[in-house]
Amino acid sequence: MMSFIRPRWRKPAGTILAGTVFAVAWIIRGGPHWWAWVTLVAVVALARAFAFYLWAAEDDDLGALAGSRADERQKQLSTRSWALTGRLAMVAAFAGLTVAVALNEIWWWPFAVILGVTGFSYVFGLSAYGVAEEDPADHADTGYPVQTSAHS
Repeated sequence: MMSFIRPRWRKPAGTILAGTVFAVAWIIRGGPHWWAWVTLVAVVALARAFAFYLWAAEDDDLGALAGSRADERQKQLSTRSWALTGRLAMVAAFAGLTVAVALNEIWWWPFAVILGVTGFSYVFGLSAYGVAEEDPADHADTGYPVQTSAHS
């Protein structure tokens, strides 16, 4: 999807897009001083995008991640970090739900929604990335024992 954007510009473009969407949400909300929040969101998004652009020029791990040119080790580190993020989101949602239920409060449902979404995404990830029925091995139907280098 982002292949038409140069790797160094991908993270800054995503940051500017997210900042724009959040600023538009403040404009739609309106109210007093909405312009101050829109300005703050725009300045933070532009500063973060500029920082990503500068980091992408560096020849180190952070530069490779910011420039969307991570190697296999860095991609695994990123995947593990996202996994930890999901796990902590589930724990925080469960803790919030438990506290809200214990206090008999009406604000329990956002925690239940977050817990449901993270739980569903976990199960979906298991089904999409490898917990499935395995195919039989290529040699399973030949009737001959498999020869390895130890048997040769």
